[in-house]
Amino acid sequence: MSTAAADLAIRLRRAAFNRALAAGDLAAIGPLLAPDVVLVTGTDSAMLAGRKAQLQAWKREFAVPAAQRNHYLRAPAVVTVSAVEPVAMEQGEWTCTVAETVIARGSYAAKWRRIAEDWVIEAELFVTLG
Repeated sequence: MSTAAADLAIRLRRAAFNRALAAGDLAAIGPLLAPDVVLVTGTDSAMLAGRKAQLQAWKREFAVPAAQRNHYLRAPAVVTVSAVEPVAMEQGEWTCTVAETVIARGSYAAKWRRIAEDWVIEAELFVTLG
């Protein structure tokens, strides 16, 4: 797979992740995550280890009525694809809104891995900057 094709594939997977978050769609999030995915939150550096733990956290988030819950959006700025391994690094900005008001924002980095024909998230690190 060319670098440009990998970049596009990762950006499309990120867009799918954003749509799943907006819709509260756990079934769509699961396939985007590696089984042993790790997420480090932006404010308190809580660590979620594994797909199951992350899906449980999203399930709790999605239990809040949509008009009142946190809505997260990741906006990739740069995707760097490895020339030697089936991995890539995505870097960008994230926001959290409630009722269309930004309540938190920051930077993030995500490590992606290509498994068979799909790219999955192996790790994400968030930093709250505002």
